[in-house]
Amino acid sequence: MFIGRKRELALLNDLTRKKVASFVVIKGRRRIGKSTLIKEFCKPYNHYIFSGLPPTSKSTLTSQLNEFSHQISRQLNTPFIPFQDFSDAFWFLADKVKTDRIVIVLDEISWLGSLDPDFLGKLKNIWDLNFKNNSKLILIVCGSVSAWIEKNILCSTGFVGRISLNIHLTELSLFESNMFWNKHKNLISSYEKFKILSITGGVPRYLEEIIITDTAEDNIKRICFTPEGFLFNEFDQIFYDTFLRKSDVYKKIILSLVDSPKEAKEIANIIQYNQNNAFSEYLHELELAGFIARDFTWQIIKKNISKISQYRIKDNYLRFYLKYIYKNKNAITKGSYNYKNISSAPNWQSIMGFQFENLVLNNRQAIWNILNISPDDVIFDNPYYQRKTTKQNGCQIDYMIQTKFNTLYLCEIKFSKNIIKSNIIKEVKQKIDSLNAKKNFSIRPVLINVCGVSEDVENSEFFAKIIDFGILLI
Repeated sequence: MFIGRKRELALLNDLTRKKVASFVVIKGRRRIGKSTLIKEFCKPYNHYIFSGLPPTSKSTLTSQLNEFSHQISRQLNTPFIPFQDFSDAFWFLADKVKTDRIVIVLDEISWLGSLDPDFLGKLKNIWDLNFKNNSKLILIVCGSVSAWIEKNILCSTGFVGRISLNIHLTELSLFESNMFWNKHKNLISSYEKFKILSITGGVPRYLEEIIITDTAEDNIKRICFTPEGFLFNEFDQIFYDTFLRKSDVYKKIILSLVDSPKEAKEIANIIQYNQNNAFSEYLHELELAGFIARDFTWQIIKKNISKISQYRIKDNYLRFYLKYIYKNKNAITKGSYNYKNISSAPNWQSIMGFQFENLVLNNRQAIWNILNISPDDVIFDNPYYQRKTTKQNGCQIDYMIQTKFNTLYLCEIKFSKNIIKSNIIKEVKQKIDSLNAKKNFSIRPVLINVCGVSEDVENSEFFAKIIDFGILLI
């Protein structure tokens, strides 16, 4: 069952209406569904999908070329030719795709071309001199090493003016994720779904591992807390394959963010690394990979983006793994780890709070729709925070939306496995009082929750809107 990606499919299908060839870039973290999207798009057309070999310590240019040669032979049904150069392989392929609607896919392109310093030059030449002569040809390059793609293709002068479409594939929406429960989606509580989604996020490959007739606890135990579980060893497989340079700095940065968002200076101090250009590049690569997000705050009155920003873990699986699987890995492998249930895990309430925030922040459009906010009216939206000074109090807001009508939607994203009681009103009032905003701003507090609120909260009419997690699923 193919779920979601309607917008991306529409963008790809629009290319078939053009009168010239198209060069497409698709990037995104591993398991996000890049290959699945491509295969769905390619179904009606003749297509050839080639993929690079995963890098290892023994990888060589010859091994990549031999594999590419084998794939050409099998897919084009031609005798095997041991190409000695990618240029020769590309020209051979180009000779077979001169006419008709053809889609060529170079999957995991960073793996394919990383060992040949002239690989991209050869690809650029074959595009200019041959591929684009077939007006019905679509060339798709795809990969999970987003930093490599950005540096070597999207920001390369060699490909300027050649790329027709650049797709960055992200997680499925909560509405789309809910479809993985299929016929059972109306029989399972939103809280039980939340427990699964707090770990998987909207990553399609992870959601495919759900056995919908099993409880959330049974699913989590099977895929996370058994040595054979899909998510037990997933970290090593996706994390280190995502970066072409091996460095523990990536992992140290992620570990520093497990318990809370931080500014770059704080991260550098924690991991004892100089805050230099190399450090900034590590952060940028983690951001491009979709593992972390950089949230800029802003000046409400002046309506300017601030220089102040914080980094947070954006990938729910990553945080869950490092918090609960990583430190118990030996015990799980030996069979001595006593898994009771996820709700009894240490610091579970606070960690699930961060996971819930991620799910909401990754589904901002749904929040706007519920609040009847047009995207054209949004000036800024992000987690908001202001530093404490002699003139203002410190303030941190889970998510805030500022519109051009001088309205601030102050969203409190509150996770609790029990109903939320009236003390939440006092907490939000304190944030409003600390907020550095003039009186000509309207402030509308919004409460986003998982398991409902008490009658006192409901009857207080303090919140302009109370949004239940279950609403985001439908």
